[in-house]
Amino acid sequence: MKDKIKVILVDDHAVVRAGFRMLLSTEADIDVIAEAERGEAACQLYLEQQPDVMVLDLSMPGIGGLESIRRICNRDSNAKILVFSVHNEMVYVDRAMNAGAKGYITKNSAPDILVTAIQKIAGGEIYIEHGLTKNMPLQNSETDYQTIVDTLSPREFDVFLLLAKGLTAHKIADELCLGYKTVANYGTQIRSKLKVSTVAELAHIAMVLGMMKN
Repeated sequence: MKDKIKVILVDDHAVVRAGFRMLLSTEADIDVIAEAERGEAACQLYLEQQPDVMVLDLSMPGIGGLESIRRICNRDSNAKILVFSVHNEMVYVDRAMNAGAKGYITKNSAPDILVTAIQKIAGGEIYIEHGLTKNMPLQNSETDYQTIVDTLSPREFDVFLLLAKGLTAHKIADELCLGYKTVANYGTQIRSKLKVSTVAELAHIAMVLGMMKN
């Protein structure tokens, strides 16, 4: 039998956490192992419990969600954090993804979206709620991204897909047996060619072109 996905819930409202827990308790492959109401506690719990996925709100007392993501990802570059927030503005999505989050959904999303997002992220994918990526303002909406992607070298294409999936340069270097600086250079070239600057934009392009499922 496949191991359950271990999840930690982080939200400063006990009623919200109770609702999340009740929803997730109906899923055979998900197990909520702990809860936290502040960023500081979330960071400590992550180190102690080593969850497969942490579901985290951005608006909390103390250090808040974004700083929590940064601290956790600095400690563990493989951390899988799903932001579950009331904010649907792309500035929040970009900041969360750049801090190290692997997914972003809003609290207005359907219940099954939370389950799907957790499962996708646990499986190593990035998940951004479809309604958010649909309206994502790319820096140059006139750019023909398919044509640009088609001109990427095989190695650039490999790096592009792995960056879009949320892997760090160090992780990509290990996976492709390349030097870290080489991967970093590829990343710079890819962003320059596609005229984007964030992981969220790379993920959006890959999703729009049908290279990643959402």
